[in-house]
Amino acid sequence: MRALARLVARADGRGGTTLVELRGETPLLLRQTPADGGVATVHLVGGAAGPLAGDDLRLEIEVGAGAAVRVHTVAAAIALPGRPGAVSRMTVRAVVHAGATLHWLPEQLVAAAGCAHLAESRVELAAGSSLRWRDELVCGRYGESPGGAVVHTQVDYADRPLLRQSLAVGPHAPGWAGPAVLGGAPATGSLLVVDESRPVEPAAVDGTVARLPLAGGPATLWTATAPDAHTLRAHLTP
Repeated sequence: MRALARLVARADGRGGTTLVELRGETPLLLRQTPADGGVATVHLVGGAAGPLAGDDLRLEIEVGAGAAVRVHTVAAAIALPGRPGAVSRMTVRAVVHAGATLHWLPEQLVAAAGCAHLAESRVELAAGSSLRWRDELVCGRYGESPGGAVVHTQVDYADRPLLRQSLAVGPHAPGWAGPAVLGGAPATGSLLVVDESRPVEPAAVDGTVARLPLAGGPATLWTATAPDAHTLRAHLTP
């Protein structure tokens, strides 16, 4: 299955945000939901099971100058096996203009047994924009070993690299569960906050949570591992 969804937001000139384009294709269905404070809120609804191996899914987001958008998903995404030898792909590309804000806060990606999945995010931030970007991965459903999953995130700020992060888990990623990577934890994730108005906090480690200021912009990255999705979410809610 191939699908493209697109979200374009513009400031309405009255302190609010208007969605000038909101369209999707099964299984990527976008729905605007009530919000306040001038922020447009959108939920991504899965119109079919998956992603299944062989699926190629793309989501494009553009937030115009002065606009503010918050994107959620209604449920976790479960990457499932499909055609032998095929890979499922989910690509998110976001462009955030000066003075704009984007919060990308989806539910978890679950790498089910036998899957082969690539999740790729590319974000372009103009100087003066704000971002809150959360990624969470659960390695397998309850009681099972995960399939193969690669999560790659690329963020640029003011035309300079800010973050390049990649994680591979599953049978084709040697050592992924070892002490140098997840240390046996079945859940892991990260939260990137980019905000000129927020004081940059110093690097710190607290148990399985690490906080790191980034050199390429007014940004802080939290990373964490956890025994379950609930605990992981608590770690990534500073």
